[in-house]
Amino acid sequence: MSIQSLVEQPTIPSNIPFSADSFNQVVMSTYGRFPLALERGAGCRVWDTQGKEYLDFVAGIATCTLGHAHPAMVEAVTRQIQKLHHVSNLYYIPEQGQLAKWIVDHSCADKVFFCNSGAEANEAAIKLARKYGHTVLEIANPIILTAHASFHGRTLATVTATGQPKYQKHFDPLVPGFHYVNYNDIRAVEAAVTELDEGNYRVAAILIEPLQGEGGVRPGDIAYFKRLREICDETGILLIFDEVQVGMGRSGKLWGYEHLGVEPDIFTSAKGLGGGIPIGAMMSKKFCDIFQPGEHASTFGGNPFACGVALSVCETLEKENILQNVTEQGAHLREGLKAIALKYPQYITEVRGWGLINGMEIKADIPLTAAEIVKAAMEAGLLLVPAGPKVVRFVPPLTVTEVEINAALKAVEKALAKVIA
Repeated sequence: MSIQSLVEQPTIPSNIPFSADSFNQVVMSTYGRFPLALERGAGCRVWDTQGKEYLDFVAGIATCTLGHAHPAMVEAVTRQIQKLHHVSNLYYIPEQGQLAKWIVDHSCADKVFFCNSGAEANEAAIKLARKYGHTVLEIANPIILTAHASFHGRTLATVTATGQPKYQKHFDPLVPGFHYVNYNDIRAVEAAVTELDEGNYRVAAILIEPLQGEGGVRPGDIAYFKRLREICDETGILLIFDEVQVGMGRSGKLWGYEHLGVEPDIFTSAKGLGGGIPIGAMMSKKFCDIFQPGEHASTFGGNPFACGVALSVCETLEKENILQNVTEQGAHLREGLKAIALKYPQYITEVRGWGLINGMEIKADIPLTAAEIVKAAMEAGLLLVPAGPKVVRFVPPLTVTEVEINAALKAVEKALAKVIA
């Protein structure tokens, strides 16, 4: 039998009905899954295996930048898979260089390292900061400051960097070399640096999100971040921004740091960079680009397929003027959510966010949870995601329309009315 005939005869039937029981028998229970199986999508809409349609305001948790089945991505996927999908980084990869140049041309970065996820990008940043601490700052045991309520990933180093004990439970001993401070509290940072240094430099870097995503959609304070930059400039400490969730246009600007009036020395990206195709990146200024061959690597990182598709996402953001849409629709969404909050002041305390990453916070002293609202919204045909127990997160594709925003707001009101009743 020829290779062509094998390609034309798929060995896996495509009409097998979905079964949650069968799924759970073979897949580890690392997620608390909602009772929903999705099988296709188009734009900002998805359909489950029963044919029901939903507005997708999760977007793979701030990942499907261009929505589902965008023509630019379909074309890029088709073109690249027919050309070359994977080779080793032992060789030059033209698509990787093209994507890196786009990022450098559109950010404060000078150099880029590619990997497969946000956690890997943050791991790379942590390793680079530690080497910088040892070799440049001459610190024997470098410490990295991170924030309470932060989220940086699920690997041992990034879950240690994550300032939320619930993610660390049962995974000790954790990786040493991290210290936590309150977010948007500059006095806490100043005190930590003074206390930890004790006459000898020990703090090598500050790793922080411009907007805390999993920590409740909390935007950074401009004065706080400007003082962070000053502290790092005065001491030689590296300033690292985790832009895994807020980067790639989700905030209404290409990068979250643009809202804060400062530039990081190192920053990370993933999620929206590939529009749903797995890719991560760690970017740095030239002065701290000190990795040497063999000190860090990734088998799949920067392969032609991921980089070719990610480049199409980047170029589409520009061609279709998507950042303007993010700004306009984000403002429209927040305005609508604030109007809902005014109707239910005994339940909703605040609506906050940037662009198309927004959170609606539930009062702390009532039993209502974000998960309850998410479940009710799902029944109303809207997919949402919690950001902690008391914040409902809204992260639709960046291509979302005003009509879709309006439909989502109606579904939110319907969901609230149901859970309150």
